[in-house]
Amino acid sequence: RLFDLDPDLLPFFQYNCKQFASPQECLSAPEFLDHIRKVMLVIDAAVSHLENLSCLEEYLCNLGKKHQAIGVKVESFSTVGESLLYMLEKCLGNAFSPDVREAWSKLYGAVVKAMQRGWETLPEGD
Repeated sequence: RLFDLDPDLLPFFQYNCKQFASPQECLSAPEFLDHIRKVMLVIDAAVSHLENLSCLEEYLCNLGKKHQAIGVKVESFSTVGESLLYMLEKCLGNAFSPDVREAWSKLYGAVVKAMQRGWETLPEGD
């Protein structure tokens, strides 16, 4: 779904200097699947620390800095969020109520907001 929503994100997913020729090629790459696992681990950590997301603040800020360093724009995380909600809706079916959608949107928004601080933090000495 991610590349359907924004095909321009494909170049960000290159591993060992290999540029993928198509979204399908990227989607089947073990490195991409590993990246997706890492994304889901971040989501899992956020769910596990729902009552105290601030404990993830430094980690998420640094994660934001890493994404900024490779040229990812903060706006791209909206597309990732749309893809996440799409996947949840497809997996949960009728259980994906408006309240569930709102809860996931708020959680994902909080994660992105913390990551966004990585863009706002200047390196030391600047």
